[in-house]
Amino acid sequence: MTDVQNVIKHIQKIMRKDAGVDGDAQRLSQLVWILFLKIFDDREKSHELIDPAYKSPIPEELRWRNWASDPEGITGEELSEFIDKELFPKLKALSVRDENSPAGIVRNVFADSYNYMKNGTLIRQVINKISDINFNKKDDRHQFGDIYEGLLKDLQSAGNAGEFYTPRPLTKFLVEMIDPKLGEKVLDPACGTGGFLINALEHVRASGEVKTAEDEQLLQKSIHGIELKQMPHALAVTNFMLHDVENPTTIRHDDMLAAKALTEYGPSDRVDVVVANPPFGGVVADGVEKNFPTKYRTKATELLFLVLIAHILKDGGRAGLVLPDGTLFSEGVATEIKKHLLETCNLHTIVRLPQGVFNPYAGVNTNLLFFTKGEPTKETWYYHMPLPEGMKQYTKGKPIKHDEFDVVREWWNKREENEFAHKVSIEQIHERNYNLDFKNPNGGSDVEQLSSKELKEKILKFERNIEELLKSL
Repeated sequence: MTDVQNVIKHIQKIMRKDAGVDGDAQRLSQLVWILFLKIFDDREKSHELIDPAYKSPIPEELRWRNWASDPEGITGEELSEFIDKELFPKLKALSVRDENSPAGIVRNVFADSYNYMKNGTLIRQVINKISDINFNKKDDRHQFGDIYEGLLKDLQSAGNAGEFYTPRPLTKFLVEMIDPKLGEKVLDPACGTGGFLINALEHVRASGEVKTAEDEQLLQKSIHGIELKQMPHALAVTNFMLHDVENPTTIRHDDMLAAKALTEYGPSDRVDVVVANPPFGGVVADGVEKNFPTKYRTKATELLFLVLIAHILKDGGRAGLVLPDGTLFSEGVATEIKKHLLETCNLHTIVRLPQGVFNPYAGVNTNLLFFTKGEPTKETWYYHMPLPEGMKQYTKGKPIKHDEFDVVREWWNKREENEFAHKVSIEQIHERNYNLDFKNPNGGSDVEQLSSKELKEKILKFERNIEELLKSL
């Protein structure tokens, strides 16, 4: 078995020598398009064994086996010119009848990709290392899959890249509570690198429902993701291929908010399950908000996604979302959106995550919202997850762990009030004008329990006091 861990470490060292690659994000982007072509070629070898008439969507001279697999093949300036003047231009311009075909996948992966490396000799060294991994070997593929998760996590340190990585313990817990079934259509409308969807795949596989090749095919066709940005889309496609998805045609490079008006999403677009961490704190492009009814128009991405998700769920459909505290207490258009959500869906559970789950990359406090379409909310349960004993905050070296959700798992089906859990009625929510930012009335911590709105007001009061002191001085 190939020592994949050492292969990747060696590749990273080689890339650091190249003057054209600047930082972790570019290194990973460079690695992804190379990996994609190698994985794609290995998969094609399997297809050819099964179907001798198989025809590749990639032109013959651009297939990995014909320019990359020979360790003594083209290198130096010749290799750089081939990549920049032949490989990239032709793959970006592939003729595609169906965007969801294998040819469409290849073109979309390369649409906004770049070859950052300038030194052809170093590129050859990277390619030779990747060639050592056989993605048709289950051990090599799964070993690399684990390392790939680590690469995605490390990407958070590369500036704004953290926007498309959600901690895996969080995605696993959310999917587990939503419990997708074989045959249900699952969607992540802003899928990033595909973490929620990979967990959905693995959850259904682990359930024992997938017993035949037809079942596996049905499962793979049922998992759908849409991602606006090129790099996370390419990462997601590669991630799916590493998790035994033959043709990840259900992962689309698109903007679901901008694609069409809300009213144009009809019965064929409905889904059984949505699992997502919609981008928050962002602002949509000019005009996108006009795709939504007037009373729901806003520039806030997380609010528009909330409207969209509530709309595209089937009756009885289930959603689990990561949303910031601001969504809970925001007013104006946000109030209208929350009112609509509570009238059309049963928002049965809000898990308030410990402070700093996304630290050190984002300091925004976050929540997990779980709701079912088709019946109004009568009461909402809150579970206020505490930080582990003795820990003041999460750090890069001490992130949230899988077993920290065990207390919530144990509580989930019992639904009893305790020091961390309580429920509020729809009447209480009405009285607060749909402000869902309820603090814990049962304590649950020696620390003063403040809602996000109260905390914000307290900080502003301190700032005003400091300002007055400075004036007096």
